[in-house]
This record gives sequence, C-alpha cells and structure tokens, in this order.
Amino acid sequence: FSIALKYVIVVFMLYLLWGCNYKMSFIKNIHICSQAEELISVKVKANNTGNEMEILRKEGEVNRVAFSASLLDSGSEDIGPFNTQTNMVFKRVIANIGNAYNPNTGFFIAPVRGVYHFEIFICGHGHASHGSGAALFKNGEHIITAYEHQASHYVNGGNSATLLLEVGDVVFLRHWQNTRIHDNQNHHTTFSGHLLFPM
Repeated sequence: FSIALKYVIVVFMLYLLWGCNYKMSFIKNIHICSQAEELISVKVKANNTGNEMEILRKEGEVNRVAFSASLLDSGSEDIGPFNTQTNMVFKRVIANIGNAYNPNTGFFIAPVRGVYHFEIFICGHGHASHGSGAALFKNGEHIITAYEHQASHYVNGGNSATLLLEVGDVVFLRHWQNTRIHDNQNHHTTFSGHLLFPM
C-alpha cells in the first residue's frame, strides 16, 4: 500500500469510529432524556397523589362528626317540672369530634350537609303526677319524643332519629312540659349524634 492509501484508510477508519461514537452518544442522550422525562412524570404523579391525599385528609376531617353528652356535669338533681317546654343543655361532654355540639347552648349545628343519627335517653324518678320526657327538635320543628311515666322507682325512656341536615341546621332537645328528668354522677340522661355519611 502506498502512504496515500494508508492515510485514506486511517482517515476512513477514524470517520467510522467517530460516527459510531457519535451514534452511541446520541443514543445515550436519547436514553438519558427518556429517563429524565420518566422521572419528571413520576414526580408529577407523586405530587398529584400527595395533593389528592391532602384533599381526602381534609375531607375526612370535615366528615368526622360525632358527639355525646350527659345532662349534668356533676352532682345529682331532679329537673322540672316546667309549665312549658324548656331547652335542655347537656353540660358534660363525653365526646365532641368536630366540635359541632355546643355545651353552653345545648345546640348541635351541622357542619356539613349529610345524614345524621341522633339518640336521646332520659331518666327520672317515678312520680304519681309527673312523667319524664324530652323531645328532639330540628330548627324548631318537633321530630321525636322520649317519654316514660310510672308512679315509683326509676323510669327510663329513649328514642332515636335519622335526619338529613343542611349546613347550619340546628338540632337540640327540649324538656317536655310538666315532666321531671333526673341525672347524677352515673350520667343516665344523654344526648348523642353522629354523621352517617355526607351528601
């Protein structure tokens, strides 16, 4: 081979080698770009999932509504009779998840639109002239009554109702007229409620 031919062969080999390296570099760059795009996609999905979980957590907190309270905080007392129905304030809070029950007013105020379940239990001392009774009201509308009457011994009455409430609806109890209600350190007379599901 002549020197010129050797030179042409060397230049051609270098060209092929450079081309291969360029192709390998190009393929590597494509692969790196693909990996970067995939990593960005995973980060976006993780961020979206994190946002969705935060939204669900906040919704879950709003949807956690439950309370239970007894009439007296301490001591023992017969309350009533009254000539008219009188609002009842259950002072001893057993649970108040969501803080929808107010122990100063006796009002439960719905924080979210949904279906709620309420239970009332009353206790009284038997009396010839006076039974024991309370009624549950929604925004001033009479819904249910718990009532029991006998001449002696303890009497117990109870009732429950499931209601569809709008945000801001008020549920409370009224002492039934001409009745006596008893409570003591054993907390016999209670008012409870909880959100079954939002609507």
